[in-house]
Amino acid sequence: MKETLSREQVVRWLRAAAESMGEQKELLTRLDKAIGDGDHGINMDRGFRKVLEQLDGAAASDLSGILKTAAMALISSVGGASGPLYGTFFLRASAAAAGKKDLSASDFHKLMEAGLGGVRQRGKAQAGDKTMVDALLPAVQAFGEALSEQQNLTSALARGVEAARRGAEATVPLIARKGRASYLGERSAGHQDPGATSSYLILKALHDVIA
Repeated sequence: MKETLSREQVVRWLRAAAESMGEQKELLTRLDKAIGDGDHGINMDRGFRKVLEQLDGAAASDLSGILKTAAMALISSVGGASGPLYGTFFLRASAAAAGKKDLSASDFHKLMEAGLGGVRQRGKAQAGDKTMVDALLPAVQAFGEALSEQQNLTSALARGVEAARRGAEATVPLIARKGRASYLGERSAGHQDPGATSSYLILKALHDVIA
């Protein structure tokens, strides 16, 4: 039987991501205090709590509608650049999922590509700028490479999550070229980017749900 990602699993993903943001709030805040405003963990926790509230009222929504609900909740509740960026990711993902009752591995890859494209367009960030793109881009690439090797959704996602983890860790020596951290110049080197870290955690939450 061909492996797919169902609407119910997407809902469980968002709930697991919310749990992860709560559990890792202090870590994300600590990372952000080093090179940012120190509120990334608080903002992400608040945003995903809002997602949970909105999900309770979106029980009848289809898969695309669920993702759009998450997008609008994050845009309305997460401060700084993270709200618009993550909101754009899920909004583009919602559009990519339109009309689908479930997602094949190929469908999910297209969804991820669409979300990444939205983030890059809105944030004007490229690989190496020390942003969430440094986790999302290698994740999408690794996922696509796994699919080209005929791996299933779970295995491809595992590879993507690992690439995101490595990508987030690889931001440590980088000098930030976007966002609040860029104001520090060379002093931003030596610290892991909080946005790349939260991106990894969100993808890991999905793998934990379907594995």
